[in-house]
Amino acid sequence: MPVAVLDTALGSIGLAWSAGGLTRLSLPDRSRDATLRRLRSDGAAEEPLPKMLVATAQAIARYADGETEAFDAVPLDLSDVEDAFRLAIYAAARALGYGETTTYGELAARAGYPGMAREAGAALGTNPVPLIVPCHRILAAGGKIGGFSAPGGSSTKLRLLSLEGVSLGPRPSTQAAFAF
Repeated sequence: MPVAVLDTALGSIGLAWSAGGLTRLSLPDRSRDATLRRLRSDGAAEEPLPKMLVATAQAIARYADGETEAFDAVPLDLSDVEDAFRLAIYAAARALGYGETTTYGELAARAGYPGMAREAGAALGTNPVPLIVPCHRILAAGGKIGGFSAPGGSSTKLRLLSLEGVSLGPRPSTQAAFAF
């Protein structure tokens, strides 16, 4: 499987593909070499991007620069994902718009699997194409950050959400603003 690394404002993002589309996306690691090593775990060769992914690479670069981007037209090859549950979770996550968040429980329900929040989280933990299947937009119950399996963990998740204008800071108090 060929691979390429894009240098973006977020850092080096790795892409792997097949003739059918994008198969893997690696969010930035400590360095370009670390991203490439993680992506090339199967010994894949670094190659120029194919024409079908040039627009994807440009959209990723714009996203990293803080521009609103939708990745719904990115060609994906998820043929290595054989689990119908995971595919349903990925499809439901991919349907979320830029800056839109939901919880693991709500996502599971949207995918047709109510009551399977933990399983939805586990499925997203093995998401082969973060950003394209925007697992960073899925939060724990109560709007808490939840986990994130990419390098940098929750800090990376917060950074991606921040790019999209989502703030998970302290919620405004429901108490009266003035004391009498």
